[in-house]
Amino acid sequence: MTMSFCSNRLQRYAFSCKIPNLFPKRYKISGASLALMLILSTFAPMKTIILSEDVGLSEPSVATIGVFDGVHRGHQLVIGRVLDTARQAGMASVVITFDRSPREVLDSSFCPQMLTTLAEKEAIIAELGVDYLVVLPFTKEMAALSARVFMQQVLRDRLCVKTLFTGYDNRFGHNRKEGFDDYVGYGQEMGMQVLRGDVELMTDGTEAISSSVIRHLLVEEGQVEQVSQYLTRPYTLQGRVMPGEHIGHQLGYPTANLEPEDGRKLIPASGVYAVWAQLEGEQQLRAAMMNIGSRPTFDGHRQTLEVNILDFNGDLYGQTVCITFVVRLREERRFDSPEALVAQLEMDKEQVKQLLK
Repeated sequence: MTMSFCSNRLQRYAFSCKIPNLFPKRYKISGASLALMLILSTFAPMKTIILSEDVGLSEPSVATIGVFDGVHRGHQLVIGRVLDTARQAGMASVVITFDRSPREVLDSSFCPQMLTTLAEKEAIIAELGVDYLVVLPFTKEMAALSARVFMQQVLRDRLCVKTLFTGYDNRFGHNRKEGFDDYVGYGQEMGMQVLRGDVELMTDGTEAISSSVIRHLLVEEGQVEQVSQYLTRPYTLQGRVMPGEHIGHQLGYPTANLEPEDGRKLIPASGVYAVWAQLEGEQQLRAAMMNIGSRPTFDGHRQTLEVNILDFNGDLYGQTVCITFVVRLREERRFDSPEALVAQLEMDKEQVKQLLK
């Protein structure tokens, strides 16, 4: 089973990033999630709407609203409830999100670390079978609307929402002052049913799935395997190959130096990872090892993302490469000599071959 998700649906991506058949061997997926994946092709294509004065929805809809960063299992649960309710009621299913993190607009010093770009988010939500994705251009004027006015002028009047699912502790409206009970009351006044949809799922009985938890696992621990469980797919990163310092080539391990295409995309913790690399214009997934870090053996200080594609020899400068993370092999560390580093790289390479064979 493969699923495409580095999408070109918004023409932000030059090619489609194919995800390998990792799950049967290495990951546990619930039967419901697997079944959902297998029937995705039966749905009509999702339509994406950028809300404007001239564009909205006229057909009655069941909707949910949120940032949906990562579109993780909890988000998928809420979206699944939207789909079920919409089908039973004969209405359109709608996911409403924003063109950027609202915090970016409200706090100019905020630097987001996003699990998904807008294009990735669109592709993932489309595969869940949703009828419409509505993207709200988030502005300070929108942020100033009270929850009641937002529900009336945007959700009811512009998007024809008849039933609204809210996420766990999901708040909207000016300063997020109002909560679920307020939304229920406003909905009753304007003929809109408001229901609670829990977006967090207990995993081991102690920790709930959330975008914040996933970010922590990636940034602090590099736990890409655990994150794959929470996302129901591997974590990916897309970047363009830029000129580097050719240190890898001198060591016998030539690397592609990647610059992420979206500077807001979260980069996992420093270390060495087993990854799949998909080159621009190809469907083939190539086994590779990736180093994220500052190259301490050579007194480096700037973070770099370097990918060594196994059994590959070619010029990749200027090309886009999509990286699918499989497992973190080890932390980045300083070696006493280049020779010691090469010996470790040999062991890393063999481990990658065994993992990705």
